[in-house]
Amino acid sequence: MLRFASLAALLGLCLTTASAKDDTMLKVKAGDKFPVIPLAAAQIDKIKKDAKTVSIADLEGKVAVVFFYPKADTPGCTVESCGFRDKAKEFPKDVVLVGASIDDVIAQRKFIDKYKLPMALLADTDSKLVKELGILNPKNSRAQRVTFVVGKDGKIAKIYDKVTPKNHPEEVLEYVKTLK
Repeated sequence: MLRFASLAALLGLCLTTASAKDDTMLKVKAGDKFPVIPLAAAQIDKIKKDAKTVSIADLEGKVAVVFFYPKADTPGCTVESCGFRDKAKEFPKDVVLVGASIDDVIAQRKFIDKYKLPMALLADTDSKLVKELGILNPKNSRAQRVTFVVGKDGKIAKIYDKVTPKNHPEEVLEYVKTLK
């Protein structure tokens, strides 16, 4: 009996260690600071002039809507991104829209050009930010479809982890209009 208890304790320890390293489970919550991880971006000038990388620190003093999508120029990602494009002018002036995926800058640029997207698109090619947030899709090693609304103080105000691409931009717009 003692052997089984020891084995269970050992397994429990192993499970705890494994889950601590799990990049597929959300690692942040509302109220947490959004990770400051500099990334390359297509249309980076929309956020920071003459920069090679951009991070959430560059948006301090503004509300940031950072929407992650699995892959540029795929059906759901296109619907969601174009939805944000179509609603962009309705967002309050102090709100910055930023898309993000693990696609490289070239793919992000093509996506922007094809659909006339007005926002910067982060290129998290090493999945650093995706892993830090815990939104890596275990099935395809891409970002999960999750949106973070980050307050002017750099803290996460709201997390949308159940996103329907068609309705999501309107849902986020309505929420950010309530922020002071």
